[in-house]
Formats: sequence, C-alpha cells, structure tokens
Amino acid sequence: MVKKSFISVISHEEKEENRGSVGFQILSLTNRIRKLSSHLELHRKDYLSQRGLRKILGKRQRMLSYLSKKNRIRYKELINQLDIRESKAR
Repeated sequence: MVKKSFISVISHEEKEENRGSVGFQILSLTNRIRKLSSHLELHRKDYLSQRGLRKILGKRQRMLSYLSKKNRIRYKELINQLDIRESKAR
C-alpha cells in the first residue's frame, strides 16, 4: 500500500485548542478523505468504504459552504493550503 503524505497545517498547540473550529474539522475530514481514497485505489469493490467516502465528502462540502458564507478570506486560505478545488456556487 502506498502511503501518501497527509497535511499537518495546524501546529500541535493549535490542535489541542481548536478541535471544534471549522478549519480544523475540514482539515481532519480532508485527511480522512485522502486515506480512504488511497484505500479504494487498492480495494475497488469495497462498497461500504465508498459509501463512507461519499458521506465524508458531503460533510466537508457543507462545512466549506458554511465557511465561505461566514469568512470568505479564511475559506480561500484553507482551499489553497489543502490544495482542493473551490466549490461551485448554486
């Protein structure tokens, strides 16, 4: 199994303080998404993991939408740090 490097944008001290912040939650969901994606590259027929991945993607999408409405500058910074695409406006 090929290990991909996971992002550690937030320092250890900030992790202890800001676990409930939207930015930290998006960061942890992104790490989980990357882990599941690498797992699914090896195990293509693992349908339960595919379902879990879709749920996590939806949750991250809702959090990103919330953050873009509340703090557009922080949203742009987080998108660039995590190297993910910007969501489409509805």
